[in-house]
Amino acid sequence: MRYFIIFSYDGTNYHGWQKQPNGVSVQEVLEKALSTLLRRPTEVVGAGRTDAGVHASMMVAHFDHSAPAAEGEAAAGTDASALDCAQLTYKLNKLLPHDVAVKSVSPVADDMHARFSARARTYYYYIRTRKDPYLRHYSWFVPFTLDFALMNEAAKHLLDYTDFTSFSKVNTDTKTNLCTITKALWTHQGGALSPGMEGSDVWRFEITANRFLRNMVRAIVGTLVEVGRGRMSVAEFCRVIEQKNRCSAGESVPGNALFLVKVDY
Repeated sequence: MRYFIIFSYDGTNYHGWQKQPNGVSVQEVLEKALSTLLRRPTEVVGAGRTDAGVHASMMVAHFDHSAPAAEGEAAAGTDASALDCAQLTYKLNKLLPHDVAVKSVSPVADDMHARFSARARTYYYYIRTRKDPYLRHYSWFVPFTLDFALMNEAAKHLLDYTDFTSFSKVNTDTKTNLCTITKALWTHQGGALSPGMEGSDVWRFEITANRFLRNMVRAIVGTLVEVGRGRMSVAEFCRVIEQKNRCSAGESVPGNALFLVKVDY
């Protein structure tokens, strides 16, 4: 049987979602916990690959689990052919580190795939225009003035294109750089994200697409910041997309301010 896990994590201490040979990943710790509880090696497939330091308030992954090979073999559920999902969720949260939290485990159809069945994903990127020690791990401090109205004007044009080679990390195994963006918008979040953080001027970039390229959101934000600083016009922003050249776009912004917030199926 196939199961979906819906969970969240603080990416500060991880080298991204995907397993790495020289660093701890979220996938690694989740697989280790599942394998321990199910008493067999268990691999998970995530809805996407977040970079080092990137967070997820909603991530989805799937794993397969069949009935025990031998009668009496321990399983996480009370039935040999199906897991007790509530109990497994409870045990995972006890075993996983404090910065990974499982919301639910549920059975799905065998042809459901955490990555390929997803219809859309939404990311948030947070910028603050005032220095704030309490938000340093979850937003990017920009010490210069930004024209967010102009940045929104440029962001609207993202919906007019489908080839985002200019915002993709080079030398990847991606077969196509075509994506369909359905929302790209900057909104002011007020003076604080939570109590005790008054005085922080926070802006949030929300972007939704059917798929994302590696480093894509961070490169888009970096290029939009160039527009907001007056270093690039809206027309030049469009030309950057049309050139399909990563060197034409702005620098990638820090990953600690980026959150995967929703995966739609």
